[in-house]
Amino acid sequence: MKKNILLLVLMAACALPVLADEKKEEMKDTERIEAAANVMKEILATPDKGIPKDLLNKADCVVIYPSVKKAAFIVGGSYGRGLVTCRRGAAFTGSWSAPAMFALEGGSFGFQIGAQETDFVLLVMNESGANSIMSSKVKLGADASAAAGPVGRDTSAETDVVMKAEILSYSRAQGLFAGVSLEGSTMRSDDGANKALYGKELSAKEIVREGKVKAPASAARLLAVLTRASPKHVK
Repeated sequence: MKKNILLLVLMAACALPVLADEKKEEMKDTERIEAAANVMKEILATPDKGIPKDLLNKADCVVIYPSVKKAAFIVGGSYGRGLVTCRRGAAFTGSWSAPAMFALEGGSFGFQIGAQETDFVLLVMNESGANSIMSSKVKLGADASAAAGPVGRDTSAETDVVMKAEILSYSRAQGLFAGVSLEGSTMRSDDGANKALYGKELSAKEIVREGKVKAPASAARLLAVLTRASPKHVK
C-alpha cells in the first residue's frame, strides 16, 4: 500500500513540470492573440494608410503575425508566430471563426532598413487560397499565389494583381505600413500551440472551417475588432 502511494506521489511530481510548461505555452498563445488584436485595431484606425476596406470585406480569411523580430533572421531565415481566422460557413458568409495558431517560416520578408520588429497581415481572398492555407504547409507563390496588397481607403481600380492573387500581404514596421511580397515563405498550422490553447489536438481546418471548438475568451477582442471593421462578406 505504501509503495503504491509513493508511486502515485512520484507520478504526480513528474507530471507537474509538464502541466506547468503547458500552462506557460497557453499564456504565450493568449499574449499572441492579444498582440494580433492590437495590430488589427491600430492598422484599421488609419483607413487612408491601411488595408482598403473593400478588400477586407472581400477577404475569406485574415492571417496576422504580430512582432516578427528582425533578430530571428539568423542561420537560414526567419520564424514568426501568429494566427488565422476565417469567416464561418461553407461560403464564408458567417461571422469570424475561432482563431487557429499559425507559423511563418523562411524566405525574405522584406524588412524595412533599421526595423526591429515587423507585423504582417495577410488577406486570403478566395476559397482556393483558404483551402491552401488549411493544408499542412503552404508555400506562398508556389502553392498559393501571393502579392503585395494595395494600401488606401479603397481600391477603386481592380488591378490584375488584386484580381488574380489568392493572398494579399502587408507589413508594418516603425509605423510604416505597406504592401510586401512574402513569396517563398511558408505558412503552416502551429499544432503544438493549438493544443496548448484548446486543450486537445486540433488541425487549423478543424478549428477555423469545421468549428469544432468555441473561440477562447482571449480572442473576444480580436473578433470584435474584425466584426466592427467588416461585419459582412462582400463578394
